[in-house]
Order: sequence, then C-alpha cells, then structure tokens
Amino acid sequence: MNIIIHPTYFPNIAHFVALVNAESVVFEVDDNFLKQTYRNRTYIYGANGKLALNIPVIHTQKNRQKYRDVKIFNDTKWQDLHWKSLLSAYRTSPFFEYYEDELHPLFHSKAEFILDFNLKSFDVICDCLQMDLDTSKSKVYQTEIINTADFRPLVNAKKEAPQQFDTYTQVFSDKHGFIPNLSILDLLFNEGPNALNYLESQTINLY
Repeated sequence: MNIIIHPTYFPNIAHFVALVNAESVVFEVDDNFLKQTYRNRTYIYGANGKLALNIPVIHTQKNRQKYRDVKIFNDTKWQDLHWKSLLSAYRTSPFFEYYEDELHPLFHSKAEFILDFNLKSFDVICDCLQMDLDTSKSKVYQTEIINTADFRPLVNAKKEAPQQFDTYTQVFSDKHGFIPNLSILDLLFNEGPNALNYLESQTINLY
C-alpha cells in the first residue's frame, strides 16, 4: 500500500501504524500550515495524565503560510521544557536510557523550520525502531490523491477518529489508566524493541 501522510512532531501511534504497513510513503509538505494540529504538537503521559508538548511557531500576517515555510519561535526555551518533560515522564520507564543518547541532540541544537525538525525527528525514531521506509515528499498539493491511501486526516488533533489500540504498560497507568494513541515516544520508552511488533499488529480508523 502506498500512502500520503503529514510529517508531524513525534507522530502518534496511529501515524506509525499507517507508516509501518506502507510499501511507500509520501510526506505532504505543500499544504498550508493550520493551528491546533499535530504538525507542531504531540502528547505524552505525564504524572498528571495526558500532557501536550507544543512547538511555538512564528505566524506571519498572511492569511496562508505553507507548512514548509513556517519557522520555529526559538526565543522561548521550548526544547529545554520538552526535554525536562520527557525526563520527568519517562526516566523510570524500561527503555528511556536505551534511546536517550539518540534523542538528546534533537533538544539541544536549534532548528529553523518546523518541517525540517519534524523530518529529522522522524528519521531518529525510525532508527530507534529499526524501520526502513521508502519515503518521498509531495511536489504539489492535491485535494484528491489517486492510487494512494490518504492518511492526511490523521494530522487533525481536534478531530481525531477514536482508535481501539491494544493496551501496553505505561509508567503512570496505575494512576490514570491506559491512555491510547500518544506520541510514538510513549510506546518506544515503554516497549522498546517490541514497539515495532506492537505497531504491526494494530489497525487504525480514519473517520
């Protein structure tokens, strides 16, 4: 199956279930940037439950701005905040230390564009999962895609389809229960090398 999907900030489980079952992947990079999507947001499992991590971006005065052109607002110390949040949430997880050295540089070197940062983060996660994907980038935005499964709706954080994923042990599940469809980081830190097997065994809903 060939798919088209948005590159997002540490994609959630649904994104990776789509990716792991794809023969080839086209990343949508020619769309307009919209607020309140996973383009610059991910969710992790903190001590108090579901926690959003948002990358601040610079909005222009134009009505529309291409995703590829959106710059990160680096005047805030968002990388420090996100790294500290990950440490607080996952340092007691079974596999955090196993992947820490690979992820650490992402939060300690600045990136100018959100799309570039997301693609770089994606490559790091694929290395951690030992996933080898055939990827390319879109050349022009198309509303309808032919001969390709369109998973672009998964980018909408506010209009998510409910997902029925199998449970796995999470750090704070004894406090707040199982929280599905969090960032791939949650699965990686809790399941480690078994994460890929988990992804391959799941199915997703788009609507």
